[in-house]
Amino acid sequence: MARFSGMSMKHIVIIAHPNDQFAERGYMLAGVAEQWREAGHEVTVVDNPAVRVEADIAILHVDLTVVPEEFMRYVARYPLSLNCRVRDISKSKISSNLVRRGDGYAGPVMIKTDLNCGGIAEGEIAARKSVISKLTRAIRRRLPWSMRSEIGMWDYPVLDSVKEVPWAVWRNPSLIVEKFLPEKHDGFFCMRSWSFLGDAEENLLMYGNQPIMKSPVAVRIEDCPEIPDEIRRIRNRLGFDFGKFDYGIVNGRVVLYDANRTPVMMPKPSNVPKFKLLAKGLESFLELPPRLKAAG
Repeated sequence: MARFSGMSMKHIVIIAHPNDQFAERGYMLAGVAEQWREAGHEVTVVDNPAVRVEADIAILHVDLTVVPEEFMRYVARYPLSLNCRVRDISKSKISSNLVRRGDGYAGPVMIKTDLNCGGIAEGEIAARKSVISKLTRAIRRRLPWSMRSEIGMWDYPVLDSVKEVPWAVWRNPSLIVEKFLPEKHDGFFCMRSWSFLGDAEENLLMYGNQPIMKSPVAVRIEDCPEIPDEIRRIRNRLGFDFGKFDYGIVNGRVVLYDANRTPVMMPKPSNVPKFKLLAKGLESFLELPPRLKAAG
């Protein structure tokens, strides 16, 4: 197989959800897709599973915690389909650090929504179903945080002890309690961010002053070429072909904070080198026989 600049042209279909507004949201894959187009590949975005498009490769890119069944059936019809094993990324499915009431853990905790990205996308879709659904969402968003189904990820509470968890949290199926296990260096909270597509990858180490670490609040970002075997094994177990994992290394152990199959990265010039790097990961899938996935 020739390298990226010279390999045969392919038709790639990106399967999204109508709620995603794929072209406007600043998804990382949109930046990668632009590099594919510049290399001569055809890229089509489909957000309606009733629309049939013939293509060589399909990428499942539905920005919901649990992908609806009709989208799973749609992606399965293609000879090579990426991320087709990653249907459910709810915290209760992917986290190894869940705390349950009465399990004996007494340390600091973070409260998160079980749904990805604060449950906002699912809330938006639910509110469109009827006037009653819209009203119900509006009312519930005004409740104390412990009784909500949506909490913005910047607002996830961090508590010094599991004893401080409100009783309503334990009864709320929309929320999970997770051990708060931050990586720290030189007085900073740290987070590692691993972006990948096939065998193309970038791993960054971010430093910040607040417990919830994301790139917008980082005071320093470094390349971190060493990627632990343990996080690779987690990727393989979860079935990711493309995505971004946020993790830390605490007491010599990998702690997965977040696994995202639809990461966002604004299409600004400084991000183009990353898009170019990840775009080359397409080759690793084309070197496989049909129906085989790199993460498998």
